[in-house]
Amino acid sequence: MAYEFIKVDREGPVTVITLNRPDVMNALHSPAHFELHEAFDAFAADPEQWVGIVTGAGERAFSAGNDLKHQAGGGKMGSPPSGFAGLTSRFDLAKPLIAAVNGVAMGGGFEIALACDIILAADTAVFALPEPKVGLAALAGGLHRLPRQIGLKRAMGMILTARRVSAAEGESLGFVNAVVPAADLMAETRRWAKLICECSPMSIRASKEAVMKGLDEPTLEAAISGQGKFPAVAALFRSEDLIEGPRAFAEKRAPQWKGR
Repeated sequence: MAYEFIKVDREGPVTVITLNRPDVMNALHSPAHFELHEAFDAFAADPEQWVGIVTGAGERAFSAGNDLKHQAGGGKMGSPPSGFAGLTSRFDLAKPLIAAVNGVAMGGGFEIALACDIILAADTAVFALPEPKVGLAALAGGLHRLPRQIGLKRAMGMILTARRVSAAEGESLGFVNAVVPAADLMAETRRWAKLICECSPMSIRASKEAVMKGLDEPTLEAAISGQGKFPAVAALFRSEDLIEGPRAFAEKRAPQWKGR
């Protein structure tokens, strides 16, 4: 479908979703949230799409988060059940997402990146949860994802000061996977997506789901023993890919994944 505030491009099995409001540093308002909800729904439902990339239009920003000027001007607010950017409360997406952070990722913009599985950052990228500076709090997942991803003390050092963190420091803290020159960001992101696509998409979904759902279990034993009940894990064991992988290995050829 046609979108006004985002762009969606399909490159083989990879969907690239671009936040497309560069005039406001890709800050998001209610209509953008609902467009993103539809785009992520379509990505999740399309069996031919295996990996998603999320990035921002222009060179300045990935996303400046919530469009406060729109809000202050009385513009309609609200987001879909899937949360900020149609993503931060979407807990059933087994397909992997890569955030290609091309500039400022502030507030809700940082929360979008944290909701992705991999964060690749341009060397010009800057991250922060600055909500306390404007009387708000990062309640779209940032206050919970960041401590889980980098540990409590490191996260509180960012959260309670609302300070800005460079891409290089983000890599040191552990929430950024890799930092590259801005001009190389999308090429590097596509390289990571290609590496994922060389694996069975059924295996990738089962792996992501096992990790994420396992983290919700109280013990390691519970996480391991409960894997069989996870939908993507069960789907893997019913899949053609489960047969194709060992067969291709035995025949010394590249596997032809079906994703089913």
